[in-house]
Amino acid sequence: MPLIQVLVLAIVQGITEFLPISSTAHLILFPWFLHWEDPGLTFNVALHVGTLLAVLVYFRKTWIDLLLEGFGKKPLFAGPASSSENALQTGGDHSRALFWYLVAATIPAAVAGWFFHDQVASTWRHPVVIGCALVLLALVMALGEKMGSQQKDLRSAGLRDSLWIGLSQTLALIPGVSRSGITMTAGMFRGLRREDTARFSFLLSTPIMAGAALNEFLGIRDHGIPPEMRLPFLLGIVVSALVGYAVIEFFLRFLAFGTFKIFIYYRVIFGIIVLTLAFFFP
Repeated sequence: MPLIQVLVLAIVQGITEFLPISSTAHLILFPWFLHWEDPGLTFNVALHVGTLLAVLVYFRKTWIDLLLEGFGKKPLFAGPASSSENALQTGGDHSRALFWYLVAATIPAAVAGWFFHDQVASTWRHPVVIGCALVLLALVMALGEKMGSQQKDLRSAGLRDSLWIGLSQTLALIPGVSRSGITMTAGMFRGLRREDTARFSFLLSTPIMAGAALNEFLGIRDHGIPPEMRLPFLLGIVVSALVGYAVIEFFLRFLAFGTFKIFIYYRVIFGIIVLTLAFFFP
């Protein structure tokens, strides 16, 4: 696998996994546009492991506290005095409940992924499906921007909010929808502020990304990593992790004062380009 292809796809994964523009769509379409061979399952594992590491490292303090409080233990980082941006700013009952809300919200996507695995890996990867999904979710995001009250923070999220966002995540099985895009939009419809719905989305993505990486890893377990793929595998993990971490940091800061409009416009333009190429240059 050429190193330039490794670098491009790892950077694309790191950027698009956490922005509401669909990493799956970009990883399918970039090789299609550039007439590259399918990088294969081994490299997909590397990319998913890289972005999983990015979100785990960035939210490491939050996850440690969520796990501790979820099982009735005292948190290490939470509390009013905490100044860390990637740690919970309050402990207590809400933090304990939030862990179980995330567990409950993960179940619908896990079940849907099990039932629709074959379609996700085959028919739904068509450029027409991806182009339509890019445009349609852009319209839904625009509606969420207009209708969302932006009144609730993460501490105000309840079980209904979590289940609503979790159910929406099942639509991310369709390439082009975007896991972060659909879950953040669902959060806005529930009145969450942009930055808080992004944080919830990133936390919710962690177990799903871990499950996807594990499932793909099991697919290569018997044969191992071919010698010629060892460098691309390692480089894919490192580059996608570094880029992903930087994108999380940038995006959360951006949402403190910005909106989703630029991503809505991008999705519409990109979707129209994809549909045009699919129809006229199949």
